[in-house]
Amino acid sequence: MTIEFNSECVAAARVLAGMSLHEDLRDIGDLTSLSTIPSDLTATVNIVSRQHGVVCGLVMLPIVFSELTAAVSVKCHVHDGDAVTQQTLIATMTGPAQMLLTGERTVLNFMTLLSGIASRTAMFVAEVRHTKAVILDTRKTFPGYRLLQKYAVRCGGGTNHRMGLYDGILIKDNHIAARGDSTCAAAVKDARRYARAHNLNSKIEIEVDSVEQLQDALREAPEIILLDNMSPATMKQAVALRDASASRSTLLEASGGVTLQTVRAIAESGVDRISIGSLTHSSPALDIGFDWSW
Repeated sequence: MTIEFNSECVAAARVLAGMSLHEDLRDIGDLTSLSTIPSDLTATVNIVSRQHGVVCGLVMLPIVFSELTAAVSVKCHVHDGDAVTQQTLIATMTGPAQMLLTGERTVLNFMTLLSGIASRTAMFVAEVRHTKAVILDTRKTFPGYRLLQKYAVRCGGGTNHRMGLYDGILIKDNHIAARGDSTCAAAVKDARRYARAHNLNSKIEIEVDSVEQLQDALREAPEIILLDNMSPATMKQAVALRDASASRSTLLEASGGVTLQTVRAIAESGVDRISIGSLTHSSPALDIGFDWSW
């Protein structure tokens, strides 16, 4: 499987790798490895999965070690986005033992985090595979990690929501509250007017938390309506109302407290999209380790 890791992702990865190594080394270095491992000793180490899941973060290996030394060679045996089982050989690295030890925790921090997100995403995707619903992430990401975490979601078979406030219009309940008593339809109309005036191609999405707000929003046919914390029964009613309206092209997105136990029923209500903040902020790490030959 090949998942795009573009130049923006690479730039973000280099910044994060540099920050992570600086946290460990400052201007001094790895005192343990420097004091116990001969500088001319070379070694080979394997990266191995300790449990079933989806691997993500192999792209970080050359980036991390290029920050330390150019002398570490990396051979990947699987690709980001591939399913792995317990004891799957993920990658092999050869180079100065000092550098392998120095970079070990940094590499594992990235790989266990990103693989955890990819693995959790894949579980949600599997639960809704028999429906038309698409699994999406949100902006609930760690500062600086957004591009990498959203890459991990793609590796798990999910789809990215907007990357930030700059590339999409999403009118939330707090925007409506800040406007006073303005209706959902009026907010959509204002957003569309702004987008046209500034030659933006941004889709317009609005959050609603009641059937009444849904009906109001449908009057202006936004590209997406987010159904916030609605029950599957209410979502099914929302789908029927959308299908019977003049805004049949409007996509309906479910969001709010979605779990592996509830996502199937949500998808079976007929919604088009399901956004899940926990993919990036709460996915458990996938257990991955370094196996040394001695």
